Amino acid sequence: MKALQYLNKYFSKYKWRLLLGLLITVFSKLLALRVPRIISNSLNAVEEYINGDVTEIANVKQTLLYNILIILGLTILAGILTFFMRQLIIVTSRLIEFDLKNEIYQQYQKLSIDFYKNNRTGDLMNRISEDVSKVRMYFGPAIMYSVNTIVLFVVGFTQMIKIDYKLTLYTLLPFPVLSISIFYLSKQINKKTTIAQKFLSKLTTYNQEFFSGINVVKSYATEKTVIAGFDSLAEEAKEKNIDLSKIQALFFPLMILLIGISNIIVLYIGGRQYIAGEIKIGVIAEFILYVNILTWPVAMVGWITSIIQQAEASQKRINEFLKQDPEIKNSNNSNTKIKGNIEFKNVSLTYNDTNITALKNISFTVKSGETIAILGKTGSGKTSIINLIARLYDSTEGAILIDQKQIKEINLYDLRNQIGFVPQDPFLFSDTIENNIKFGKQDATEEEIIEAAKNAVIHSNISEFKNGYKTILGERGVTLSGGQKQRTSIARAIIKNPEILIFDDCLSAVDTETEENILANLNRISKNKTTFIISHRISSAKNADKIIIINEGEIIQQGTHNQLIKKEGYYKDLYQQQLLEKEI
Repeated sequence: MKALQYLNKYFSKYKWRLLLGLLITVFSKLLALRVPRIISNSLNAVEEYINGDVTEIANVKQTLLYNILIILGLTILAGILTFFMRQLIIVTSRLIEFDLKNEIYQQYQKLSIDFYKNNRTGDLMNRISEDVSKVRMYFGPAIMYSVNTIVLFVVGFTQMIKIDYKLTLYTLLPFPVLSISIFYLSKQINKKTTIAQKFLSKLTTYNQEFFSGINVVKSYATEKTVIAGFDSLAEEAKEKNIDLSKIQALFFPLMILLIGISNIIVLYIGGRQYIAGEIKIGVIAEFILYVNILTWPVAMVGWITSIIQQAEASQKRINEFLKQDPEIKNSNNSNTKIKGNIEFKNVSLTYNDTNITALKNISFTVKSGETIAILGKTGSGKTSIINLIARLYDSTEGAILIDQKQIKEINLYDLRNQIGFVPQDPFLFSDTIENNIKFGKQDATEEEIIEAAKNAVIHSNISEFKNGYKTILGERGVTLSGGQKQRTSIARAIIKNPEILIFDDCLSAVDTETEENILANLNRISKNKTTFIISHRISSAKNADKIIIINEGEIIQQGTHNQLIKKEGYYKDLYQQQLLEKEI
């Protein structure tokens, strides 16, 4: 149970609720265990009347009626206490489930981009849902039934020994077999649960990727192949779960068998003692009741063991992520005002997952309010520069200064809050267009949303939709065209009104006329903001204060538009090529 030790902090947090729940559990079971003694007394009273030891039938009836009322009262009180016990313990397990899911989700938010490159979405979702649900069972039913079992065993067997220790010892004969069986089966359950959960993660991941890429699947008419892949994976997952269920299924029959053997022993040994006059008839009845009261707890031993083993396996998977340290950490919790002066000093970047050096000895300076355009071939390292500015990665070598301070010394959240980022592949949430734009500014008014949409040249398109800004977008914005998604993403960045604007090739899917309108609006909006424009088009870069040309991670040219078109090189060649294309 090493993995479950991580959860001890939750026991501490909810200790009073759990302790009260446990006390109520103990008290309710103590009441329930009074019933066999009362029934034994009732049978003994009847036996004494039959044997002539008691001659007054009225006294026997009064004793029986009194005992019936006591049993009824004890049963009702035990039921009420059981209700409160479940309210305390089971509800507490739900509170812990809520806390654990939040903790995992917050950890997911902190972890770096590399983490998401190396782990699949389906697996992440499975750990925060299925695995946490299994851990919750450890806090709720496992604790509750464990206490039930312990109390019933301790009190029940103590009472049995008081009555007749010899008969009790005979009754306990099957229990060594039970202990050995539990030890072996629990190890198998832990092993098979881990395997089953891994396959469930694979299945979830497969489904998530299929649903996200449904357009590609249908376009290539590969539905049969995808379904066959799902069937194969589902069949494997089914087999692993059946293996687990087979092991779990051994518990209950084994428990019932052992309890049945105990009952037979009580009847045989107890019957012989009764015939010999060593015990009264009530003792046999009391023992049978105790054995049968212990049937459920004994059966629960297997179930509890199974729950704990499954929780252990699931928590082990959860701990893998919870114990990971994010590569990008915030080292300054004080508020930092960002003006937008940015300087790269001999910066290099090598990605850990691929070991590719994306940037080599990059140096440039951008003053607050300036616009810088970065051009280059696909894979030249343009986006890597943007990732470093937003501190999605840390540079391998060199220094990045924001307002003359090392980027690592600046409050990470203040830095990102002052960046309006439009990625190359815009991501839109499955929500309304209005809420997607408001993602940049949660308290934005309707007028601000419309103004941002107009500046992104998307307002007229939205107005034509049946529900306008209330239109619900499909997953990843599938309802919109590529150009509309890009412009909605631009509106989201604009409405934020940050000090730094980053446009990463975000006009590639719009026509030339729309591009010119957007650029004119961006030039006006970004006058006092530090702006980065990543592009393949000269038209997007020509009005920038500075243009940088990147090739294979190195700066090969930099200057203004007028300076660069006069020099032989990449920029002039690209300019002439695009000018010719425009004329054609």
